[in-house]
Amino acid sequence: MSNVNTTVVSAHVGQKIYQWMTDLFPLCRSITGQGVRDSLAYLSQQVPGITVRAVPSGTQVFDWEVPQEWRITEAYIETQSGQRIVDFKRCNLHVLGYSTAIDEVLSLAQLQPHLYSLPEQPDAIPYVTSYYARNWGFCLTHQQRLSLQDDEYRVRIDSEHFAGELNYGELIIPGKSEQEIFLSSYLCHPSMANNELSGPLVMAAIAQWLAEAPRLYSYRLFWGVETIGSLTYLSLHLPELKRHVVAGFNLTCIGDDNSYSMLHSRLGNTLADKVAAYVLDHEFPAARKYSFLQRGSDERQYCAPGVDLPLVTLMRTKFAEYPEYHTSLDNLDFVSPQGLQGGFEFVKRCIEVVEANQRCKVTVLGEPQLGKRGLYPTTSQKGVGKQVRNLRNIIAYSDGEHDSIDIALRLEIPFQLVVDTQATLLQAGLLEKVS
Repeated sequence: MSNVNTTVVSAHVGQKIYQWMTDLFPLCRSITGQGVRDSLAYLSQQVPGITVRAVPSGTQVFDWEVPQEWRITEAYIETQSGQRIVDFKRCNLHVLGYSTAIDEVLSLAQLQPHLYSLPEQPDAIPYVTSYYARNWGFCLTHQQRLSLQDDEYRVRIDSEHFAGELNYGELIIPGKSEQEIFLSSYLCHPSMANNELSGPLVMAAIAQWLAEAPRLYSYRLFWGVETIGSLTYLSLHLPELKRHVVAGFNLTCIGDDNSYSMLHSRLGNTLADKVAAYVLDHEFPAARKYSFLQRGSDERQYCAPGVDLPLVTLMRTKFAEYPEYHTSLDNLDFVSPQGLQGGFEFVKRCIEVVEANQRCKVTVLGEPQLGKRGLYPTTSQKGVGKQVRNLRNIIAYSDGEHDSIDIALRLEIPFQLVVDTQATLLQAGLLEKVS
């Protein structure tokens, strides 16, 4: 493994991810439908080996049911003179997600209950959905809403709900071990860059990187849709996930330039918790850590009681913590190649730490004789005392119970120093690996 403190990722990765995002941004995605399939097909071109799967509408998934598929072709609000003041073809956020069909002429008073805007952000189109209750509506800027005259408007949404399917993408990358690292992100929002596309696209770049060299762990990558998609995947694979997954990372909001953050698992004590917290503390200054009480993404499903996968969520600026979130302002200008690059590096470093992490046990009773193994300095000079102290402390906690990340956190020393010292002690026969 390369030193996680000095790894430099080539700068073109962020630009590549940004180009993918530019290509996918216009697509109208929802929790079901052609937008998701088209997005998964695009990802499959970038990452060979992704398998796109389908689960029929009506399938029971734990306490939920896979909904009907939604198809939309056009939607607009038109004045009596034929001017379209809101048009789905100009921005797919203009329609309430999962809207039912309508084609009527309504007064402004009749139309108002079906309009959604943000008075506090008058230039932003909000993202609003009604997945599990039938409704119709339009989203528009508050400035647009205030400009509407007391008149009649033609309101048309050409959409339908039908027995179709929910789709997701899955990629398995075999490693030396059957134990797995699980990566997850979602593809269910229309045109939003950071909240929607940064997670699945950073994960696609990670998939390309993982395929470049043999790995200790096997990798399971899931591109789905939020909530109902992760519930569906869990309902199909929970026993094998619980049996094989040793650490998991849910990726979302990971392409902006403002911050780095993580959201802990429900109990906050898994390998993924320790690794992500360590990487943030040592690699990304001023990062923030959130408790499970501040959850809001698919960690809700993966860490639910009875599921309890060892998973945390990795982000740059946390969802709902930036004003552009769930609005048209979360666009291609809000993210950047540099921001996506940083998100990629964050995930990559967490994986590198998990790959290098190991559990060792000292092979002698009592304090080992370091001098006869050439591990104790024969001369006293500045820094020697700290070096020997770290060596002895690493031996002291090499009890088969504490792994490398445990020792680094307990001793408050760099993870790589622990790993390098363990390598020296393993070579000297003072440690042995514990599976």
